[in-house]
Amino acid sequence: MKFADVFASGSQRAGRKLFLSPLGVAAALVMALATFSASAQDLPASDSQAIAAIVNDHVISSYDLDQRIKLVILSSGIPNTPDNITRIRGQVLRSLVDEHLQGQEAQRLNIEVAQDEVDKAFDRIAQRSNMSVDQISKALEEGGVTRATLEAQIRNDIAWNRVIQQSFGPLVTVGEGEIEEVMRRLEEESGQPRYLVSEILITFDSPAHAEEIAAGTQRLVEQIRQGAPFEAVARQFSQSPSSANGGDIGWVHSSQLPDKVSEVVTRMQPGMVSDPIRTLTGFYIVQLKSMQTSTGGDPMMDQYSLMRVVLPLTPDANQQAIARRAREAEEFRAQVSSCEEAPKLIAKYVSGQSLPAEAVIAGRLPPQTRQAISGVPVGKATVPIRSDQGVEMLVICGHKAAQGELPTREQIDNTLYEQQLSMMGRRHLRDLRRDAVVVYR
Repeated sequence: MKFADVFASGSQRAGRKLFLSPLGVAAALVMALATFSASAQDLPASDSQAIAAIVNDHVISSYDLDQRIKLVILSSGIPNTPDNITRIRGQVLRSLVDEHLQGQEAQRLNIEVAQDEVDKAFDRIAQRSNMSVDQISKALEEGGVTRATLEAQIRNDIAWNRVIQQSFGPLVTVGEGEIEEVMRRLEEESGQPRYLVSEILITFDSPAHAEEIAAGTQRLVEQIRQGAPFEAVARQFSQSPSSANGGDIGWVHSSQLPDKVSEVVTRMQPGMVSDPIRTLTGFYIVQLKSMQTSTGGDPMMDQYSLMRVVLPLTPDANQQAIARRAREAEEFRAQVSSCEEAPKLIAKYVSGQSLPAEAVIAGRLPPQTRQAISGVPVGKATVPIRSDQGVEMLVICGHKAAQGELPTREQIDNTLYEQQLSMMGRRHLRDLRRDAVVVYR
């Protein structure tokens, strides 16, 4: 697994970051393919010509719905059982309805996404995940998902980004007073506890809709507590901008969270996942990863130099070969003490490979990678993992802890801008739902 950040789009317009990542869902799929072996092939067959819903005269077929359910199962880590498929079917269908509304709005504004843009998105995903496009396509096929299903989701994400940026970007202004207020509050709270939090946000349009959403949100909590990765579930279901980062919002003070969320987080212990938290416009699920009581720097800004080493294995390797590679990996970990000697040590084993060290910021790493390198001394290697390439480890070549600096005015400006733009995007989708004619079959 390549440790470059496969979740951030890096898209900018007029110096502002777009608030959604068109690669979020696809990156989630890539991560899941490297982590889970469960297949979505076993979904019950349905009539491909049947209608699941009609959205302003546009049809969502049962085939489209089944394809999306397979993609969700494949990429979220939710166990592939008939009961779970039944439970998520309604929520997945609502997501498809929203995407059709978003697509219709993009069409109304004459916003188009060229196939070349989608292909480039696949190329970037492959490069950042150390997989080829063919490998991604093959993994989709093995899971019973057509490439067109994932392409449609990526294309819709890119188009909706443009809808929101074009419609509301020029209207968003962040005043100097707002920036000053945030800086003042951060200075006042510099000695107070900070929380490393991930979130899932499921919005609702009305009290009646809230009751329907509540049950589905509770089921997501149950799935996460039973082992579904929080990050993968967030990418598939969360309606917050943080979904592109697996729900990760970084280190925050309690005052930076919605009041009801803050009340829950301050009572949680690291590692806990909350019950659904109802606010005025949606339900939050939060995961507290860590808590920091000192005034030190943000660990998400720590700088690392990492070297990837691989002991190759074919996907169909027998248990004897796997066991041999596992022994070699543990032997390597016991011997390695620096990145200078790591290439020679790994080369002692048949086809052992090392890649040049890369400089990275902790916050730009996938959560699984941050967890793997946490606490590993410089010169030593992480616990080995099995990937498509074989048995892989990261050697820590360098680690520089972040200093306790407050964010810059530009960083605060960008954060406030993205928050306002995101809020406008959610309101616009709510309005589209309100004015739409949707018939569920």
